[in-house]
Amino acid sequence: MMRRRAADFRRPVRRRWSRRWIWALLGFFAMGFILFFVHHYHHVGLAPPLVLERSVSARREAHANSKFFDKAVRSASFSQRLAEQITLAKAYVVISKERNNLHLAWELSSKIRVSQLLLSKAAMRGEDIKLAEVEPIIKSLSSLLFKAEGLHYDIAITIVTMKSHMQALEQRISSATAQSMVFGQLVAEHVPKSLHCLSLKLMSSWLKDPYMKEHINRRKLYSAPLVDNSLHHFCIFSDNVLAASVVINSTVSNSNSPKDLVFHIVTDSINYAAMLVWFNSNDFRGSTIEVRNMQDLSWLNASYSLTVGSEVVKDDLSRLQNPKDTWLLLNHLRFYIADIYPELEKVIYLEDDVVVKKDLGPLFSLDLHGSVNGAVETCLESFNRYYKYLNFSNPIVSSNIDPQSCGWAFGMNVFDLVAWRKANVTARYHFWIEMNSNHTIWRSSTLPAGLLAFYGLTEPLDRRWHVLGLGHDVNIDDLLLDSAAVVHFNGNLKPWLEIGISRYKPIWERYLNKAHPYLRECAVN
Repeated sequence: MMRRRAADFRRPVRRRWSRRWIWALLGFFAMGFILFFVHHYHHVGLAPPLVLERSVSARREAHANSKFFDKAVRSASFSQRLAEQITLAKAYVVISKERNNLHLAWELSSKIRVSQLLLSKAAMRGEDIKLAEVEPIIKSLSSLLFKAEGLHYDIAITIVTMKSHMQALEQRISSATAQSMVFGQLVAEHVPKSLHCLSLKLMSSWLKDPYMKEHINRRKLYSAPLVDNSLHHFCIFSDNVLAASVVINSTVSNSNSPKDLVFHIVTDSINYAAMLVWFNSNDFRGSTIEVRNMQDLSWLNASYSLTVGSEVVKDDLSRLQNPKDTWLLLNHLRFYIADIYPELEKVIYLEDDVVVKKDLGPLFSLDLHGSVNGAVETCLESFNRYYKYLNFSNPIVSSNIDPQSCGWAFGMNVFDLVAWRKANVTARYHFWIEMNSNHTIWRSSTLPAGLLAFYGLTEPLDRRWHVLGLGHDVNIDDLLLDSAAVVHFNGNLKPWLEIGISRYKPIWERYLNKAHPYLRECAVN
């Protein structure tokens, strides 16, 4: 009997690759490497020398530009980083002081000063900030900022603190602006000692010289030119003797026919005598000058009511004691020109803070195309349009007025009094004054009232007829000033005040009668 073979539990042996396959794979990789090598150097060898030179040059230029850019960015980053640190440090100074950490506040302030000095020196010498000089400052300032952060002066606290300080600063700025406006207005209304001296001397002459009154009364009898519409009529409402004199003297000095000019002045009772003496004792090249007292306009009290500020004055004008009220009344008289001069057909209204530089005769033959008021517009794009002056939430305003209508200036205006009476402008003025009795349409000044009274009745004039801003703008173009027919010192910096803009003062002083003995005695410049 044959014995059965025992079962073989061993793992079967793997088949090994033959050497033939191994050598085939190695040969394949070798051939691939050789082909790549040959292909690469083949193309390099075919590259023209010019292309290679350009490539090298381009790489060098790119490298140089890269270095320059890196340098500029590095310099800019130094300055920017330092500036950012200064801003943050200033915030921490405020917080440190509020938390009574005065030592940290002092350290931060000291580093801020050093940093600002470094930035200013770099800017002055026109060179980049160097790493060697900025690195220690940035490190020390960073250390202090990290210290402040460690004291829980986090960004949220910083933002809240800075917001509160910004609000407080805005309130202070608003308050300072309001005070500046009030003080500026007070200064503008202030009468310098020299002008006060001049008025007193003129009034003294009026009281001491009885023959002067007779002379003036005789001249009043010759009133034919005052109503002659073939002449050129101007009206001025002023309580400033010298200012009114400059307006008239500059007008006649630049007129081609001074004897054809008639000036109608209305003033208050305080300055009436001084005005009479001055304009009757000076020669204005043969022009006719009429001076009237505002109190003599008795019809004004009987027929109309004048609005001054928030009060409606219906009583006798002589009861007004405040000089400011008188000035406001003189300002509102411009809306009664057609009634003050019922015989006249056309006048030019001049404010007492203007200087005339060219002949205004052509304005009297100017066609206003049926309009009442010829004026220079003041709007530029969205500036000085009606919505800037009036409250268009009022339905009466919004339903009757276009908010985009262009504003215009008082100061030099051509008034067609025939068209004025036809359109009944004074009644329109009264209507809007009554509508604004509670000050909901506009706050103050006579310009908004004028914009409403003359709405749709204004003919725009060439800008060169009336150039504004000499009482507040120091940057008016010289070419515009040279071409101007009338320049206006609107604003608080009047030329007869010490605060007047020195650049423009010679324009006004040129027409002072400096030879007059009273001006020399009162040292009026």
